[in-house]
Amino acid sequence: MRSGSRPATDLPQAPPKSRTGQDGGAIAAAERAAARARWWERLAQWMFIVPAAAYLLLFFGYPIFRNVVMSFQQYTTTTFYTGSAPFVGLRNYSAILSSDLFSKALLTTVLFTAGSILGQFVLGLAFALFFQRRFPLGGVLRSLLLLPWLLPLVVSGTTWKWMLDPDTGVVNAVLRGLHLSSSGIPWLTGTSQALVSVILINIWVGIPFNTAILYGGLQDIPAHLYEAAKLDGAGPVALFRHITWPLLRPVVSVVLVLGVVYTVKVLDIILVVTGGGPANATETIATQSYELSFQQFEFGRGAAMSNVLIVISLAFALVYLRAGRRARNV
Repeated sequence: MRSGSRPATDLPQAPPKSRTGQDGGAIAAAERAAARARWWERLAQWMFIVPAAAYLLLFFGYPIFRNVVMSFQQYTTTTFYTGSAPFVGLRNYSAILSSDLFSKALLTTVLFTAGSILGQFVLGLAFALFFQRRFPLGGVLRSLLLLPWLLPLVVSGTTWKWMLDPDTGVVNAVLRGLHLSSSGIPWLTGTSQALVSVILINIWVGIPFNTAILYGGLQDIPAHLYEAAKLDGAGPVALFRHITWPLLRPVVSVVLVLGVVYTVKVLDIILVVTGGGPANATETIATQSYELSFQQFEFGRGAAMSNVLIVISLAFALVYLRAGRRARNV
């Protein structure tokens, strides 16, 4: 080393790079990336919401709105030619609510709905409990049970109409063969028998739905609860009362509400089997709305009748759900 030369350690050093600048740039880049991710997430959410909302508004909201507007108008066949539907206020509602046929149709609707729901639920629960046990061909039988639900209602109604025919039906033929009825039962021509017939047919159609939903609810109940209860000496009735029914109650609420909503608007079966007769014995609010609109061409009154049906369905659903909520909170 030359004399007078500075040692390497004494040479001027480059100033160290500032870490504050590096950290600030990384934080800013991370914030921009997070902002872009949130923007894309919101965009994806709107891309899912907007088509669904447009579909609901177009195919559900607009028809309901037009139906409500039509119920306040004198909308008849002349409207198609003149384009004029005078506003009549509550006249359509007053006309249908004050008619004798409405009170009878309301009572028939209540009887039809109550009988159908009771039969569908009791038999559906019985089948669900039965299929909870494992046995050979259990899956095949569960699949076959869905057939009444899968068939079109017009096909089911036509088939039952042939079977219940008082003269040539197979049901009366079997009853005569078993000596249970000598003259046969007027399933479709008697006023009380006709209502019972459509109720039984609707029960047959609705059993698969009740069975499928209730069976799914039974599968969600933990098996160890039953095992522990059996070790304590609980029998079948106690198991159902203290385990099955309390844990199945939320599913029961869904089944009953959906069942009522579906049943009060049943139209196909009644029109095909009895046509609302005999002597309006099977005339419901749904069939009366159809007849006002498409047989008498009083579209305004038919719309008013259908709105009454919607209000009845919503009122029942709200009352039942509120009662179920109070029962759970007790």
